[in-house]
Amino acid sequence: MRRKEEKAEKSISLTSLSVDAQTCEFVGAKNMRRKEDKMAESMKGLRRTCRCAELTKEHIGQTVTVMGWVQKSRNKGGIIFVDLRDRTGIIQLIFEQGETAEEAFEKAAKLRAEFVVAVTGTVEHRSGAVNENLLTGSIEVRAKEIRILSESETPPFPIEEDSRTKDDIRLHYRFLDLRRPDLQRNLMMRSRIAMLTRQFLAEEGFLEIETPMLTKSTPEGARDYLVPSRVHPGSFYALPQSPQLFKQLLMCSGYDRYFQITKCFRDEDLRADRQPEFTQIDMELSFVDEDDVIDVNERLLKKLWKEVLGQELTLPFPRMTWQEAMDRFGSDKPDTRFGMELCDVTEIVRDCGFGVFTGAVSAGGSVRGINAKGQGAMPRKKIDKLVDFAKDFGAKGLAYVSIQPDGSLKSSFAKFMTEDELQALVEAMDGEPGDLLLFAADKDKVVYDVLGNLRLELARQLELLDKNTYHFLWVTEFPLLEYNEDLGRYQAMHHPFTMPMEEDLPLIDQEPGKVRARAYDIVLNGTELGGGSVRIHQNDIQEKMFECLGFTKEAAKEQFGFLLRAFEYGVPPHAGLAYGFDRLVMLMAKEDNIREVIAFPKVKDASCPLTAAPDVVDEKQLEELCIEVKKEEIEKEE
Repeated sequence: MRRKEEKAEKSISLTSLSVDAQTCEFVGAKNMRRKEDKMAESMKGLRRTCRCAELTKEHIGQTVTVMGWVQKSRNKGGIIFVDLRDRTGIIQLIFEQGETAEEAFEKAAKLRAEFVVAVTGTVEHRSGAVNENLLTGSIEVRAKEIRILSESETPPFPIEEDSRTKDDIRLHYRFLDLRRPDLQRNLMMRSRIAMLTRQFLAEEGFLEIETPMLTKSTPEGARDYLVPSRVHPGSFYALPQSPQLFKQLLMCSGYDRYFQITKCFRDEDLRADRQPEFTQIDMELSFVDEDDVIDVNERLLKKLWKEVLGQELTLPFPRMTWQEAMDRFGSDKPDTRFGMELCDVTEIVRDCGFGVFTGAVSAGGSVRGINAKGQGAMPRKKIDKLVDFAKDFGAKGLAYVSIQPDGSLKSSFAKFMTEDELQALVEAMDGEPGDLLLFAADKDKVVYDVLGNLRLELARQLELLDKNTYHFLWVTEFPLLEYNEDLGRYQAMHHPFTMPMEEDLPLIDQEPGKVRARAYDIVLNGTELGGGSVRIHQNDIQEKMFECLGFTKEAAKEQFGFLLRAFEYGVPPHAGLAYGFDRLVMLMAKEDNIREVIAFPKVKDASCPLTAAPDVVDEKQLEELCIEVKKEEIEKEE
């Protein structure tokens, strides 16, 4: 049945997990059915003296109590070695027959992976070879007493770093996955970054103020997550996409400098650096301009990189306008760790004999290319794969010129151009023997998308992306508005409260697409870390902005009346910025996916494999909320 098939695609196959439905409920279900005489021991007043990897040579000779999970146990007959793990690392325990109490030795012989134990013993020099890979590799604890606090079923996958277990299994058993040392380091780093951020901003005079989670839905931006109201039947709250309006109200209220580390929600498709619920470092400042916001944030990032990664950042960071970023890199979040910049050859090919080029130019588009240095010998089959890649971003095709070692040219369009025209094109592209020149011709937006993504794909293939190198960049002067073909009107590129560049205000009625915004994004290695802007604080400019976006005065008042009322009572000039906290941690931890720095993430269909959310709810709950769910007709397939 179709419904069953669709449901199966959106859920984790229990068969693939090699467990049945009852077993899935709880890994340790069998432990709950043990006889009383085999039940785990309690703490009985025992206290942990230190964590596993906190032990050093200075503790030699001391009696300590450590607690944690058994990583592995090796029984050598008269001697048992146990690696005990907690969030700090591993310490080796040694149980020796004749020295360890007989009862403790018998308990140690029963240990298996992921048993939870408490062990008291004496710290000694390691009896065997030193393990250079462990912080505690030169010491061990000779056990005197052991208590088994909890037993464990055999885990469905090893608790180890760099797990090769499939993601769906890992996320189904996320409580086990989170025991892995690399994930624990990531979450401890996340905690440290949050604490350092709070400390820095407090010292800079910021106040941490919470804003509501249940708020009013707004029509601009991504889709809202809606929450039905029981008290107001038929009405809905929205979970905030950002605290934007409330932080502007706080500036109206005189709080001067605000911040919070807060959850935000957007009902949009997931990517490697995007989740439906995410965390922002959000801030707003009064009586400032762009330079003030940029200054405090550069110093914040400098502190984080120094304290967490031990790296010194050089300030100030480079700045680049949006137009320059698009022209040079085809992206408003350019990765500047490598070259391969776009080259505009529109004027050179305007009157050439190749119709693909001239057609794009006559239609108001452009012809641009990138030079893949040293890739002139790339096989045709590989070039064809690049062509297919380009088509995914709107290209109708991809033209290329391969410069041979002897200087001769192999080209997909050579027969349509004269030798002089080809040579002029090669010179414009700074082509040399051994280079591969790739061209896109279309509307500017398509050309930017195609070549911007193509240069990144080539960089990945050529291993040009060094995770240990950090290239920060401010991208400024974004377009204030962008035209939405589906809506048939302009919409805000950032949000409706961004201040236009003063010198561009005269263009807002006749050429709104040419108006630049006082907006700025902080970019790191091709990823947007955060974005912000100077806000509109004058009523007349805010009204004009709403007019450009197609709002009537009545509609603007209905949606944003509470903000517009506040603007009637004295508003300071203000500006702000918000970071994607998850992305920031992801890059600092050198991970490729933000799931690796979030404790309980969602998967690509916005579901949670661990809790099986979202799920159906009881009919009574729906009745209380005056909600009816329409049942889809099930079509039977023969």
